Amino acid sequence: MYEWKFKAFDELSVEELYEILRVRQQVFIIEQNCIYPDIDKLDKGSWHLFAVKKDEGAGLDISDSPKIHAYLRVVPPGHLYEQPSFGRVLTTEDARGTGAGKMLIKKTVELMGEMYPNQPIKISAQLYLERFYTGFGFNAVSEPYDEDGIPHIDMMTSASN
Repeated sequence: MYEWKFKAFDELSVEELYEILRVRQQVFIIEQNCIYPDIDKLDKGSWHLFAVKKDEGAGLDISDSPKIHAYLRVVPPGHLYEQPSFGRVLTTEDARGTGAGKMLIKKTVELMGEMYPNQPIKISAQLYLERFYTGFGFNAVSEPYDEDGIPHIDMMTSASN
């Protein structure tokens, strides 16, 4: 169904980077009505995991560019938190309810376990997704707080992830 890609920033093609920024804008800024600087200093030092499907020519876009259905970025330890982290987690509207989000997190936890063995993973999760992340071994490590007008909570796995 999906082809999963995991790339460092400098390995992304121009088309992949464009599509990543496009879907992040669509989900976080337009759908969630959250005006914030999405492009930040973390992208260049992060790894990017995404699921693509070739565009089947729907609508006016008949190009052969990849269409991203699920995405997140893996942030190395010391860049955002002391621990490795991931963020900018999204599934596009047409991928919701298909299991793409669960597969995205499952793959991420596995990849990060290989990249950063015996290190906990720390994330800032939207509060409504706390139960979802608990299913992948994350536990709340903060009280809820506001981030850009959306309730969040810090969560972390154990060191053995």
